[in-house]
Amino acid sequence: MSRYRLHPTPAQEAVLRDHCGHARYVWNLAVEQHSHWRPGRRNAPGYLEQCRQLTQARAEFPWLAAGSQTVQQQALRDFARAMAAFFDPANPAGRPSWRKAGRDEGFRITGRRGRQWDVRRVSRHVGEVRVPKAGWVRFRWSRAVPAGVRSYRVTMDRAGRWHVAFAAVPGPVPAPGTGEVVGIDRGVAVSAALSTGELLHCPALTGRERIRLRRMQRRLARAKRGSNRRGRVRHAIARLRARETDRRKDWAEKVSTDIARRFDVIRVENLKIGNMTRSSKGTAQTPGRNVRQKAGLNRGILGSGWGLLVRRLEDKAPGRVEKVRPALTSQRCSACGQVDRDSRESQAVFRCTACGFAGHADVNAAINIAAGHAVTARGGDGVTRPVNREPQLLLQSA
Repeated sequence: MSRYRLHPTPAQEAVLRDHCGHARYVWNLAVEQHSHWRPGRRNAPGYLEQCRQLTQARAEFPWLAAGSQTVQQQALRDFARAMAAFFDPANPAGRPSWRKAGRDEGFRITGRRGRQWDVRRVSRHVGEVRVPKAGWVRFRWSRAVPAGVRSYRVTMDRAGRWHVAFAAVPGPVPAPGTGEVVGIDRGVAVSAALSTGELLHCPALTGRERIRLRRMQRRLARAKRGSNRRGRVRHAIARLRARETDRRKDWAEKVSTDIARRFDVIRVENLKIGNMTRSSKGTAQTPGRNVRQKAGLNRGILGSGWGLLVRRLEDKAPGRVEKVRPALTSQRCSACGQVDRDSRESQAVFRCTACGFAGHADVNAAINIAAGHAVTARGGDGVTRPVNREPQLLLQSA
């Protein structure tokens, strides 16, 4: 999607907030209807039946009728598509869940351009999009609106910023045609290490910003729930978090575009990030161990943009991203192929105990990923027990 910063007036912002509230309310009603379904009961109402129910509700409740019927019906259509994706085995997705105020703020407008909605350019850096009940709302014209757009989505983040995103799938980045292969090792200290020797770091909050964030988090803990002071502190924290998210997204976009333009084949580790960042606090009966250390590691992984980088690579270079097994890629020597955990002297230093090859540990792992090696562990050091090595084919005797 092509996203732009939206600048509504105070009156228009009130209308947009009402649209967000109506869309969230209709969505949650649809979720509640489907949550009562059990095997053996009648099927939950579909999109057409829900639209008829929406018409009856608008006739009964004036506050709902004051909103845009287009926005409310589109929320039902989005819910129907989400349920279809949930039951699609070829494209598994999560079950549609409840939407929360302050977190899920947005709505979608579809239809023919020029009738249900429209967009125009006012000046060099200013454009306008027509929103039902709100009229022409200005946005920053940072680039041309793609042709063939049939819908757009208006959202508000936790920092209170409004954005408009036009639904248009950009074309893939063309391959250079050089046949070059690159491996990417993702880490916390080094966000992405390339097999070419490049070390890429995902930007985060500065030292002053982290100090300010901790100070505001303490202030938030002391504030009374529901007070205006607590609301102001939460908004300030959200603005800092949004700044960090913007930097991470900008870094991922630039790095993924650069890699897709330079290499024909891109190989990454097949990591289960959701499992790796799962909480280890356990339960009251079986509490976890090293919970605070694990929580810090989870924050580091999520802050490095592992999943975002690979997802954008797959979008920009479809069919050119390959995932390899991550087993022992950081313990394998890229020069001689021996696998020994003692070769990993520290987080950044790799020194092979067999051939003496030395280099950056993340770059060594990235070279193994680029080679596509799938290593099987045997648990040996090569002296007192067998050395870990790749499976070898047995020679058949004549």
